[in-house]
Amino acid sequence: MAKTTKAGPVRPGGTIGILGGGQLGRMIALAAANYGLKVHVYAPDADSPAFDVCSATTVAPYEDAQALAAFADSVDVVTYEFENIPHATAEILARHAPLHPNPRALLTTQDRLAEKRFVNGLGIPTAPFRSVDTVQDLSDALDALGFPAVLKTRRFGYDGKGQRMIRDGDDLAAILAGFGGVPCILEGFVPFEREISVVAARGTDGRFAAYDPCANEHENHILAVTRVPAPGLARETGDAAVRIARQIAEALDYVGVLAVELFEVAGPAGAARLVVNEIAPRVHNSGHWTIEGALTSQFAQCVRAVCGWPLGDSSRTGSLDVEMHNLIGDQADDWQRLLAEPGAHLHLYGKGDARPGRKMGHVTRLVRPRES
Repeated sequence: MAKTTKAGPVRPGGTIGILGGGQLGRMIALAAANYGLKVHVYAPDADSPAFDVCSATTVAPYEDAQALAAFADSVDVVTYEFENIPHATAEILARHAPLHPNPRALLTTQDRLAEKRFVNGLGIPTAPFRSVDTVQDLSDALDALGFPAVLKTRRFGYDGKGQRMIRDGDDLAAILAGFGGVPCILEGFVPFEREISVVAARGTDGRFAAYDPCANEHENHILAVTRVPAPGLARETGDAAVRIARQIAEALDYVGVLAVELFEVAGPAGAARLVVNEIAPRVHNSGHWTIEGALTSQFAQCVRAVCGWPLGDSSRTGSLDVEMHNLIGDQADDWQRLLAEPGAHLHLYGKGDARPGRKMGHVTRLVRPRES
């Protein structure tokens, strides 16, 4: 196949191709419409939520080279709303249209082992880790890292899926067998004070814009609440988190929006240090607050970045703090009360069954600053 000859910024009226049809793709498509852009979504599931708000759809597997080529030929630029796609898929797309983020960024961030080696190579700390393929690997890794530790699949894990805490006395063979023989990574336990994240963007011209670091709270391994600004976060710690995100984006020659999740760990004499947990090469759940809470939402910023447009202002809209609550499972059934609540901004994703653990929507509130 010939290399793409498409170049330059995408003009209004052009088409963005999005790989993946979940709620993130849906919100990117809504933002694109505000800029006079069309969206073509490629996803294997015919009931994908993003299909409701785009101008064209392709329903096909991510391994279908012919369908991928036709999809990429029909658009001006391609991005993706989640990272769990085959690297070969990205390579095919990149031969037919500009692809942002680039295949190298995808390859690095979709494998936890490759990601941690990359981050450490930049001089940025992560949890200690070891590659695990066999029971002996796991035993040796635990000898090195100690208990407790977290065993994770190297790929395809999210919202607590594909991971397990290991404690002294656990049956290692049974635990590893439960992972189905896929490559794994063992991470040493990090006694963190809290998790923060930085959502940021980098444009085709190398310009960088970060949103205020936010604090994240999880329930059952799923993000429940994001608060901005992160309560009690020292300015120098927040600035350091943004510098880490920028260093990562520049090292990957990244174009688009990414999120860097970090652990804040208490250091000597009360000084905080930061440990990178994960990189998400896409718009992120902890950035949903930006729709109402920032001058440019993360979704609009993603559109600007991948289309080669100037990045927007990532400042908060005013002096109010912002809280974003995910609506998980049947919590979305409370939509009428939320609509009646003054100051609540409700977003529902158009999904069908409200299964336990399924993200059905979110609600954002702009609130008076907390007392320090």
